Amino acid sequence: MSYDPPNYGVQSTPEPEAVPVCPRHPDRVSYVRCQRCGRPTCGECQRPAAVGIQCVDCVAEAQRAMPTQRTALGGKVRAGVPLVTYAIIGATALAFLLQFILPSFDTSLLYAGILTGSEPWRMLTSALLHSQSMIFHILFNMYLLYAIGGMLEPLLGRARFLALYVLSAIGGSVAVLWLEDPRVAVIGASGAVFGLFGALLVIMRQRRVNYTGILITVAINLVLGFIPGFNISWQAHVGGLLVGLALGAVFAYAPAGPRRATIQWAGVAVVTAVLGVLTYLGWMTIAERFIG
Repeated sequence: MSYDPPNYGVQSTPEPEAVPVCPRHPDRVSYVRCQRCGRPTCGECQRPAAVGIQCVDCVAEAQRAMPTQRTALGGKVRAGVPLVTYAIIGATALAFLLQFILPSFDTSLLYAGILTGSEPWRMLTSALLHSQSMIFHILFNMYLLYAIGGMLEPLLGRARFLALYVLSAIGGSVAVLWLEDPRVAVIGASGAVFGLFGALLVIMRQRRVNYTGILITVAINLVLGFIPGFNISWQAHVGGLLVGLALGAVFAYAPAGPRRATIQWAGVAVVTAVLGVLTYLGWMTIAERFIG
């Protein structure tokens, strides 16, 4: 049996302490620790807190745990510009430029009722096109989109606003399908813009805001569509306006609470279904008359 005698009088050397490094940047030494998790955090990863410093991971975790802030109509509160509005304006401006560059670009996207069965996507793509001979057409529509979109998109949220714009554009085409000669081609975002007007009217009324000015603007533009020589599709205006009124009511009058978003999107689905049925019935009528 071996025996190791005690090392009396011999001083032991302590183990050197590990140098604290930032978990995200192991090459950076830091003696500052997160007040929440206690880990070292470098200058790049430090975030000021109510007391002391927190690391970026703890701050991100706390933000995820916080309930999402919502607007009065259920949209997610976001900082910055109305992204969907600007994207639609950009896409429309690009399409207008391509109308001058590509000779057949407009004819491949415009809408006429007779084309509904074979190329139904034209009911939406026609909203990207505008008259090349009358630049006021696109300027006026894009100004209205910029002005109204800047109000509605932050209030509704991006998804609801996009649904409103797209379905209003399609609603304008559905009205053209039923009320216009199916051989007449139409272009323009006016139906979609009138849908924004319709939704804004309902929302302002529900929130008890004076909407007289908006109502007069809508009335004037509706009347202009009936004046001979203006070459304006009043059918698209009416169709877009009706869809906007319907969706505005869905968004504005859905009861607040955890089920509000479900009710709102159910309403969007109903409007979409109605437009689908009207499109089918309208096309069947045209096919019977012109195709046999």
